[in-house]
Amino acid sequence: MSRIAFINARLVDPATGLDQPGALLVEDGRIADHGPGLAAPADAEIVDCGGRVLAPGLIDLKVSTGEPGDEHRETIASAGRAAAAGGVTTICVQPDTNPPLDDPALIEFVARAPCAVRVLPMGALTQGLHGQKMSEMGLMAASGAVAFSDGDVSIANTRVMRRALSYAASFDFLVAVHAEDPFLAEGGAMNEGETATRLGLPGIPPAAEAIIVERDIRLAEITGARLHFAQISTAAALDAISAARARGHPITCAVSAAHMALNEIDVGTYLTFRKLTPPLRAESDRLAMLDGVTAGAIDAIVSSHDPQAPDTKRQPFAQAAFGGAGLETLLPVALLPFHDGSVTLAEALKPVTVNPARILRLTDGSGTLARGARADIAIFDPGAPRTVRRETLLSRSKNTPFEGLNFQGVVWRTYAAGRLAHKT
Repeated sequence: MSRIAFINARLVDPATGLDQPGALLVEDGRIADHGPGLAAPADAEIVDCGGRVLAPGLIDLKVSTGEPGDEHRETIASAGRAAAAGGVTTICVQPDTNPPLDDPALIEFVARAPCAVRVLPMGALTQGLHGQKMSEMGLMAASGAVAFSDGDVSIANTRVMRRALSYAASFDFLVAVHAEDPFLAEGGAMNEGETATRLGLPGIPPAAEAIIVERDIRLAEITGARLHFAQISTAAALDAISAARARGHPITCAVSAAHMALNEIDVGTYLTFRKLTPPLRAESDRLAMLDGVTAGAIDAIVSSHDPQAPDTKRQPFAQAAFGGAGLETLLPVALLPFHDGSVTLAEALKPVTVNPARILRLTDGSGTLARGARADIAIFDPGAPRTVRRETLLSRSKNTPFEGLNFQGVVWRTYAAGRLAHKT
């Protein structure tokens, strides 16, 4: 039996609100025990945490890679290294690969790919991500798909969307959707408004998000499907989701780290690394996202990791690709509400640990420090300063929207199922 004893740690468990000094024992990839008076077995490997925070590893619900098909952007292995460096121990891989993950064999390929962290693939909701015909969800679920999505594409055909939700509901599958009306967003480059007008860029109206949110909520209420909005960015969308919850429908939603920390003004002098989907919004919407996280109205924070090759980003803003690398900056952005005093550290970690685990209905204790849980662990210093520099990122693509910005929160070590995945 392999044992690791983590001593001199600040134990933080978001699931229970635990925040106290102590030790934690891992046996054969599972958490065996923890507490302030825990004694390390004589045969255990000792890891002295030096007073750092020991918390469950982060679970990222929205990660894109280039594998299969576009490995020059990101492989599953390189995404795993970047994830581990950010304290992320589980990544939910989006189906927007080349070819898309709309086949059981591709789901198995991704699930079994060598990676420093756990990989949970999401299957395509429609064949080829074309929004016309449902995919074989049942077969993909049997092969390891944890949810179904069409990535960063909304299904325009309402009838197809209803049928997909009805089928998913019959098997209790989770459906994660992108909230953006494709016709209103077509040709847009950034948030519609004064800033876009001054920069001479075509805008994407905030209403494009709210319209799809309202539509899909109604369809979920008709069908009874488990619906998750992969990321929202506007106060109007959050209001619609809150209203649906008040009516009794358990809809969940996430916000990306970028939409918590940046707004449309940060596009600045046509900074293409900040061309994201959905686009960075007005400051009022950014504040609404922060308030939604602290109030618990937004369930999860995601990296929305979308690595892009340099040749697709180093173009005029309107022609540049959407997307930003985010795995290695998820933790410090998630800690922003803690550092401004809005929430406790345990509460700040809920949207990146226990809440995503509940959305996915993981049954192995992921996202907690419960005894018997899978030993996915992040050890970090929440107050350590960090300046984001693209050249230090482990992701194969370096298109971070946070280049040059200062945060607090540095990962020291990451363990996935009890195995060392990253060491600073």
